Amino acid sequence: MKPADIKKFKVAELRSRLKELGLDSRGLKAELVDRLLSASQSETGQLQRDTSPTPSVPKDAYLPSSSRPTEAAVSKYTDTGTQTETDPGPPALRPESEFVPVSACQAEGGQLRHAEGPGEDSRALSSEDMGRGRAFYEFKEEIRYKRAKSPQPPLEREEEAGEQDKDRVRLDPYGCHLHFEVDPDGSYGQPRFWARFPMLWSGCRLTHGAQGGRVGFEVRLERKLLTTRPEDQEAREPYGLRVGWSVADSSLLLGEDELSFAYDGCGKKVSGGKEEEFGEPFSEGDIIGCYASFSADGAVELSFHKNGRFMGVAFPRGASVLLGRALFPHVLCKSCSVRLLLDPAAPPWHPGPPSFTPLAALPAVQRVCSSSSPTSRAECEVVLMVGLPGSGKSLWARTHTQQHPEKQYKLLGTEELLACMISGGQRDSRLRQASQCLTELIKMAAETPGNYILDQCNILFSARRHKLQLFTGFRRAAAVVFPSADEWKRRLALHQRDGEHIPETALLKLQVSCSLPEQQADLLEELQYVELPQDQAQTLLQVYKDEARRLLPPVPKKNPRLYKKRAHPHGPPPPHRNLWTGLNGWNNARVNTQPWSQHPRYWNGPHQNQSLYYGTDFGYSGY
Repeated sequence: MKPADIKKFKVAELRSRLKELGLDSRGLKAELVDRLLSASQSETGQLQRDTSPTPSVPKDAYLPSSSRPTEAAVSKYTDTGTQTETDPGPPALRPESEFVPVSACQAEGGQLRHAEGPGEDSRALSSEDMGRGRAFYEFKEEIRYKRAKSPQPPLEREEEAGEQDKDRVRLDPYGCHLHFEVDPDGSYGQPRFWARFPMLWSGCRLTHGAQGGRVGFEVRLERKLLTTRPEDQEAREPYGLRVGWSVADSSLLLGEDELSFAYDGCGKKVSGGKEEEFGEPFSEGDIIGCYASFSADGAVELSFHKNGRFMGVAFPRGASVLLGRALFPHVLCKSCSVRLLLDPAAPPWHPGPPSFTPLAALPAVQRVCSSSSPTSRAECEVVLMVGLPGSGKSLWARTHTQQHPEKQYKLLGTEELLACMISGGQRDSRLRQASQCLTELIKMAAETPGNYILDQCNILFSARRHKLQLFTGFRRAAAVVFPSADEWKRRLALHQRDGEHIPETALLKLQVSCSLPEQQADLLEELQYVELPQDQAQTLLQVYKDEARRLLPPVPKKNPRLYKKRAHPHGPPPPHRNLWTGLNGWNNARVNTQPWSQHPRYWNGPHQNQSLYYGTDFGYSGY
């Protein structure tokens, strides 16, 4: 199906086709078109590149060391705030996810307009101003809520595990990435967005682990979901799989932490982010056996099998490494599905080493259960970060997570999703993919019990209101990170050193658009200003706004639409004289059967006294 044909569909046709494909049929027409285009491109498997050139930004466009930019520097920019962004055309399936959700503002001409709300300005952000960085894509995600409908009350997922299932070994639906989909039986899983975001790695642990004895489990590479190799990944395969063990509080990215041990499908072993050659590569249908042998002194040896053949001991670790902590089976996959043998009564797919017991068949008293997650919305909490780019929101969120390990916060932010793209790729395409995926994950988080931190700018009132309404029933809090001017200048300089450049004009427009939250009982249960107090932050923000409006070039007014005389519905109007003598005039024989000279001369006769017609009996004498 051609993209041009899809754009011609009406809303009813779009929703009907989306329902046939099993996709969500809610939203505006632009969103429905984008969703159907994504599904159409994923079916055809066409891989196209975005040939639109990335606009270059002069070196002097980035923030200098001073906290406030100079007027001379801003004058070098043309006012692109009201210019329309070039339409890149229909999105095509790429490994970097070229899908850009068509927002309401783009549907009205491609302009990135700010949301209407308290403290929000009508200036727009162009791709050139933003430099296609993280701030651009986060702001682009926020302005989608300008005309978004108020969200419906989210449906809470039904609790599948009853009292009898607490001891059952299965893939943990709460101990996984939100973009990892677990089958209801708990033994099958795959990346949720493999077609739209094929670069994303998704991980999941099992509900139970072990800290002693000799245990193991088997994983089968069920199916490759994406078989065409992306163009920009060189020798990288379009799919990937890692299996192994990790401790409960380590990253869900298997092999990226020190206490996370993986056998990679490309024939490597990975731990602490370091890769070494090991074993053989995986292919579709291969069965990988993972075995852990604990000794009495607390040491452990982790070995792997492939299709019943011993690959070797990959990770011998002493007692001082784990310190008695339990290891949990762990899988991490990209564009492929996996199945685990978790039936305690079923025979093994391949014979394991002697004296090893499958984890699912291990007595319940010898297994270690992971910590329980919240089961109702009232037990859950969401923290909404608010602040300008470079203010320190991500650092505060990570610190808050470490200070409260019992809450098991899940960070939902662009940086966390970029970390899930282990295979690399162009940063611009990865940022685009991460920002779109983040929008979907926020919706899913509102339906999944847990504690979350939304690590975004959230400077627009409409975006904050929409997200907080999604989490109705949660304990909702907002953490505003608004440092002093000197401290913000220092942090922005650190961002520049790390390569996160923010163009000066873009920063000015963000300041104009920024609004800080206030306590609202219907949206927030807690509002916290973690640096400057609220009154000082509001005062400083107003200073930023005034100076930004002064430095930004004025927004040109649109030319008034020239008056154009509307065309006559039945052709050009007849001449003026024809109105009186033509077909429709008084001399029309079909209208007047008598010539004008033969009409009764009502006005040519002598004056008659009209009082004769009005007698006094009718009661008109009083007038």
